[in-house]
Amino acid sequence: MTVEQIAKALGYEILAGKMISREIKSVYCCDLLSFVMGRAPADSAWVTVMGNVNAVAVALLADVSCVVFAEGVKPDGAAIEKAGQNEIVLLGSPAPIFDTARAIAEAAGL
Repeated sequence: MTVEQIAKALGYEILAGKMISREIKSVYCCDLLSFVMGRAPADSAWVTVMGNVNAVAVALLADVSCVVFAEGVKPDGAAIEKAGQNEIVLLGSPAPIFDTARAIAEAAGL
């Protein structure tokens, strides 16, 4: 499924980015940025609560399809601006990290 389809199916808010047609091929959960850089699969939905500009930089390096902020976390203004500049899609979920990841995996048939 695409980022847009997941966002619509699960009611996630699109907080930034326009590359919503990108496919989601896996889900990755982690808040330790150095782990994400080295371990997040490309084309994954990265679920985190790290809402700062560093998360956007890591998302770009890891080539994830989108960053999903769980627990109702909203990225700060600098993160939203940097995501827009680099075509990184940021989504918002009110659910806990595990529930968010499970919902994405189920909706995408992963």
